[in-house]
Amino acid sequence: MPFDLIKEALLASGVKEDQGVAAYIDKLDHLHQQFVGEMKPTHDPLTTAKALFDWLWIKKPDRYRLRGYYRLNDVIDSQLSKGGQEVGNCLGLTLLYNCLLRTADIEAGVLHLENAFGVGPHVLTFLKTEESKVDIENILPDGFDYEGHLKDPTRTIWGDKELVADIYHSQGNEYYEKGHYREALKRYKQALDLNPRYETARLNWVIVQDKMGLEKR
Repeated sequence: MPFDLIKEALLASGVKEDQGVAAYIDKLDHLHQQFVGEMKPTHDPLTTAKALFDWLWIKKPDRYRLRGYYRLNDVIDSQLSKGGQEVGNCLGLTLLYNCLLRTADIEAGVLHLENAFGVGPHVLTFLKTEESKVDIENILPDGFDYEGHLKDPTRTIWGDKELVADIYHSQGNEYYEKGHYREALKRYKQALDLNPRYETARLNWVIVQDKMGLEKR
């Protein structure tokens, strides 16, 4: 069975599998229908992707926050809200954009960078069409076809599983900061199950194991 990005991202975000997942899929579809009604996209994937990117920024011009939401349900609710609050961090904005692209039948990947903009690990959208390859920097209003990461030696192409793994990894970091080490270990393990090559998650798993061992002495 193929990996369902939207469903798996919602489950990783803590949404209940029964009615909760269906409700947020309906909200994503509502956002997509709003976009189609207002922007009248063409059938060209690249043109549609650009129109969607611009539309999201028009709707929420202050949408990025460094330590903002990263769970898919939270960023969907923030994008749909009538207020002007931020929508999410780089992970949250990339999740929302990639899921909306998927709703529009456009396949997109992810780029992972070890230290972007001098603030640490970072993700953004990577779109490959028959004509071109495009980096889409979701945290910048002019980030479509962004060229600032092209020479980054750490750029790694991720797929849907790796993107969902980053949700679990972010949860692990949250639990670690709160001192909930067993929950942190569980989330890091879930991240590694989906992305066995996620070395940051593996390192954090080892760090928590060591810390728990020290505290037992």
